[in-house]
Amino acid sequence: MRAPVSWIAEHVDLPAGLTARELGDALVRVGLEVERVDSAADGISGPLVVGRVLSFTDEPQKNGKVIRWCSVDVGEDEPRGIVCGAHNFAVDDLIIAVLPGAVLPGPFPISARKTYGHLSDGMICSSRELGIGEDHDGILVLEPGTAKPGDDALDVLGLRDAVLDIAVTPDRGYCLSVRGLAREAGAALAVPFHDLAVTLPADSTGGYPVTVADPAACDQFSVRAVTGLDPSCPTPDFITHRLRAAGMRSISLTVDVTNYVMLETGQPLHAYDRASLRGPLGVRRAQPGEKLTTLDGTARLLDADDLVITDDRGPIGLAGVMGGAETEISALTEQILLEAAHFDPAVISRAVRRHRLPSEAAKRFERGVDPAMAAVALQRCVDLLTEYGGATAQAAGTVVGSGPEPVLIALPATRSAELAGLPIPAEAVHARLEQVGCAVHDSGSGLFSVTPPSWRPDLTDPADLVEEVVRLEGYDKIPSELPHPPAGRGWTAEQRLRRAVSRALAAAGYTEVINYPFVSPAIHDIFGLPKDDPRRRAVRLANPISDAEPEMRTSLLPGLLGNLSRNVGRGSRDLAIFEMGLVYLPAPSAERAPRPGVEHRPSEHELAAIASTVPVQPRHVATVLAGDLARAGWWGGAEQAGWADAIESARVVARAARAELEVRKAEIAPWHPGRCAELLLAGMVIGTAGELHPRVVAALGLPPRTCAMELDLDAVAPPAPAQAPTLSSFPPVLLDLALVVPAEVPAADVLAAVREGSGELLESVRLFDVYADADRLGEGLKSLAFALRFRAPDRTLTVDEATAARDRAVATARSRVGAQLRA
Repeated sequence: MRAPVSWIAEHVDLPAGLTARELGDALVRVGLEVERVDSAADGISGPLVVGRVLSFTDEPQKNGKVIRWCSVDVGEDEPRGIVCGAHNFAVDDLIIAVLPGAVLPGPFPISARKTYGHLSDGMICSSRELGIGEDHDGILVLEPGTAKPGDDALDVLGLRDAVLDIAVTPDRGYCLSVRGLAREAGAALAVPFHDLAVTLPADSTGGYPVTVADPAACDQFSVRAVTGLDPSCPTPDFITHRLRAAGMRSISLTVDVTNYVMLETGQPLHAYDRASLRGPLGVRRAQPGEKLTTLDGTARLLDADDLVITDDRGPIGLAGVMGGAETEISALTEQILLEAAHFDPAVISRAVRRHRLPSEAAKRFERGVDPAMAAVALQRCVDLLTEYGGATAQAAGTVVGSGPEPVLIALPATRSAELAGLPIPAEAVHARLEQVGCAVHDSGSGLFSVTPPSWRPDLTDPADLVEEVVRLEGYDKIPSELPHPPAGRGWTAEQRLRRAVSRALAAAGYTEVINYPFVSPAIHDIFGLPKDDPRRRAVRLANPISDAEPEMRTSLLPGLLGNLSRNVGRGSRDLAIFEMGLVYLPAPSAERAPRPGVEHRPSEHELAAIASTVPVQPRHVATVLAGDLARAGWWGGAEQAGWADAIESARVVARAARAELEVRKAEIAPWHPGRCAELLLAGMVIGTAGELHPRVVAALGLPPRTCAMELDLDAVAPPAPAQAPTLSSFPPVLLDLALVVPAEVPAADVLAAVREGSGELLESVRLFDVYADADRLGEGLKSLAFALRFRAPDRTLTVDEATAARDRAVATARSRVGAQLRA
């Protein structure tokens, strides 16, 4: 929220001599985040004056451009000659001229210079060149009579006024208005606040007909009508200047007035071209198939949850978000119907996100507006249109609904002091709550009955009131005392392992998720688990949160696949996610846990019996991949996630634990029988990885070829502190080795034989190619190509030594797996 200080000063008696920076500091003390205090004049120095165009000559140039050689009166004895490329002005128009020696925002120094055959003694400015707008199609032309030649343009344009740029948190929606900021300034500086003074009409019946079909979503809807507006009337300069300072551009008198009143009161308003309306206004939910073209020109398909404004044709506006194009105010509009309403914040918030259509009005409705301000804002808008647009106000308006009922909160007088640790007497609590705008009744028994003001829908509980009291007393007064932490030994080995694994998977492109540990028994059948599979033996809860999920998980995959299914349903099909958490396996003891009485402490025997029935809770880590790991583009085709990527995620976990996994082919549900691998550590199976079975993928509605991995993290020993290996300064010897083996021989077995046979000189070995060709290799054979790196720590290794090591690797592979060196 950007608010000029002069506008705030109209509603609060600021102390004499108070600077804009000091006002910003005062607002910070009461909890507002003032991001910046600036003015449009900060980047401008030197002579910037109002000028009058005395005459000009259009001069075509060789490049096809037509420039104007202008004679401009800038309040000096002689006019100045200035070259200008714009054509949106006429003789006697008032313009803004910057003279030699001045500096515009950029910085852009101005000097007299020869151009297009003339000596241009200055420059005629556009809004963008002055840093007050984005309009660069033409120069800035002032309204006649607003100034005279030679006047200081900074004062004429109101650029010297300091502007506060404030980041308003969602719970402080009332501060999205000058009225709300002025109230906060009054509380911060202990000076009087002056609310808007308007005369409301005595009659609220007989106006334009309105029906509200959903009072829960719209508990108040008000309209006022004005007629006889002169569309040619310009927007007053003070409104234009303030809108510009607040970050809005001037459009037309009617639109500018509604925006101005919204910024002033915090109540969004909408203006309809009354001549374009067809019948009474209505407020209801959208019906299936209805469409609406909003003011931005976009045709939108409405959702049944959308709240819309209608007439006899159907929807003419998306309530609280944006109006429709059919009833838009035009340059010929003379009859106007003004709307001010109070909508349910959640309804507006959902509509904004559903249609991706943020607006200034929606920003305020989402945070809650003051329902008591609707009539005031309408009257303020009517007054401005009648004063500056020559309009005539309809005597009666229409008000449907009375708004939300006020709440009553009981607050102990000592609660604020107890929670803040400050000596805040009951009198100070009473005074601070009244500063906020609350109605406070003191029963005399140490309990306040507090009714929050209508503009503070966020005040619903005693803690909210305590926060208001403490922030006005001053957050800086709260004592800062750090607790004394107990001595510790840092992270345990298990904690270091979990953090290392989590960081490694995140670095590999996986996103961590956290799921509830509850599952449905039906998941075992969907996974196709055999009847005697131990994963079917799940702990059943006596009082589950949901009857649909009464069991504790024995695997992390149900939750992860549920995450994948939800994301796919929302349009995200390329995913890589992981979870680290406990699984719950029934205790070996089949006995039920004893239930000792409360008359005495349980005995050691009873405690041991209870402990023996507690489920075994190993910590697992699991990953799920679906869709493309790399998308298609000019660089090539897409790379789909496959079973090898699932196995690689297990290796990522193993590397983080400084362990070496062994991989071998397996057939385990719910994985594809031909694309599944067991993960072994020191000969013990600790997990499984691969592509899920097509039946499981189809049953859960997952993308084709979905892959997954799960392993027992507790079975991986926490990494012990290790000394980094000594780096050799001697060059390596790089050799390639291609071995032909039967197709059924796992590549991991061949790799292990090569590594063992190469001996201590082998630094690394990598499988880089798998080749099969019946004509060249023979039926049922495949070729595995390995890249070997040999290096000695104390000398330069000879090729003969490396070749001998490679030959030993070939011999070992031949004896172990029947490998033959490929010719």
